[in-house]
Amino acid sequence: MSIPNDAPTKARLIADLQAEGLHDKRVIEALEKIPRECFVPVQLQSRAYENVALPIGDDQTISQPTVVAHMVQAGAPRPTDHVLEIGTGSGYCAAVLSHLARDVVTVEIRPDLAMSAARRLAELGCDNVHVIVADGSLGWSALAPYDVIIATAATPGLSPVLLDQLAANGGRLVAPVGSLRRQKLVYAERHGERIDSQSLGSVRFVPLVGAGGFHLPDSRKN
Repeated sequence: MSIPNDAPTKARLIADLQAEGLHDKRVIEALEKIPRECFVPVQLQSRAYENVALPIGDDQTISQPTVVAHMVQAGAPRPTDHVLEIGTGSGYCAAVLSHLARDVVTVEIRPDLAMSAARRLAELGCDNVHVIVADGSLGWSALAPYDVIIATAATPGLSPVLLDQLAANGGRLVAPVGSLRRQKLVYAERHGERIDSQSLGSVRFVPLVGAGGFHLPDSRKN
């Protein structure tokens, strides 16, 4: 599919993100390296660098670049960090994280999404990302503790299960928390048994469902 000459460009998008508060140079460099067009359906590739969420099928979306950038910046993954992502989706956020952390474990409950994301990530050389098909609302305790956990779907509250999987000395969790319609992006940091948290602003995400998420009439899970 040919992309129109007037389609939004990656450079323009990153400039817009910086104007909105993106300042971490490592995050900016990671965003520059990742071809977002590879993570959206072919028919939407001309819109890949619009600052909007886009559908990827199965009632799921690839998150708005602003949201991905600020979640990753808030989590502040370091080159030595072991990271957990809840909700692989298209794999875009995992790809960004792969350039910032030692390794990334990403959990997706929908097998079709997980398989396509794993294939895409492999094609892009993101060899430090491990895609797991499971109920992400329960995290992935087998490889805990994690230095950073990022949830890309909304949770009813700060999950005790996920907080327990954080590294005890400064582990960071970034997650959208609230109701199905309204959420706040919350940053939480663990220091032993103490959890310090703060709101980073309003967001809107698809719901995380499963044992530790929302219980919806639709049995499909995120």
